[in-house]
Amino acid sequence: MWSKESSILCFLFLVLAILAGGSSQEPQLGSARVVFQTNYGDIEFGFFPDVAPKTVDHIFKLVRLGCYNTNHFFRMDRGFVAQVADVVGGRSAPMNEEQREEAVKTVVGEFSDLEHVRGILSMGSGEVFENYENAQRVYSDPNSASSSFSILLGDAPHLDAKYAIFGRVTKGDETLKKLEDLPTRREGIFVMPTERITILSSYFYDTKMETCEHEKSTLKRRLAASVVEIERQNEMLPVIQ
Repeated sequence: MWSKESSILCFLFLVLAILAGGSSQEPQLGSARVVFQTNYGDIEFGFFPDVAPKTVDHIFKLVRLGCYNTNHFFRMDRGFVAQVADVVGGRSAPMNEEQREEAVKTVVGEFSDLEHVRGILSMGSGEVFENYENAQRVYSDPNSASSSFSILLGDAPHLDAKYAIFGRVTKGDETLKKLEDLPTRREGIFVMPTERITILSSYFYDTKMETCEHEKSTLKRRLAASVVEIERQNEMLPVIQ
């Protein structure tokens, strides 16, 4: 027969185990999905609006405005991160006034207890290095996240609670694997691709839509995004006399 004390201890251990299991569960994804169409394939991701609402609102607005179109992945560190460049300096096409107004905004650091594992989306932040080669950081503003973010290509526990997690990849891991196999070069602390990995265009949809409507909307968004980017690229071409 178990004593009363043993029963109480058993009950407490059970409660702790349940709580521990619940805290490690991934938060609910929102219904919105974003697709980056790169020159190596598509990458789809969703958001964690309950974890980082301000960050999600900001990034999703940038997507809706087309700010990530013609941008690129400036960092490609196999097994670590694929980082999207800040749209202000990373796009090959110029931005209009509305895009620039949103692109220069920053969001507060919405840090959580979520873990940095493969497929997670994590915001960048403004950092200044005293000794860039040895990565001696002297300043990091937790509220400086803007438009650059990383897609985790592996587990990185040293980033936990230091960078805001706001979503995860839902489709396109095969594209990420292609990107990881590309040749790279090292510049200071960054491992960068030797050729440009371009986000040709982007579109979004809602998973709550009915299948037929979803397919029609997706097709329309793909066509619209492609037409807009073709027009922008044509505007940038020199006029031949």
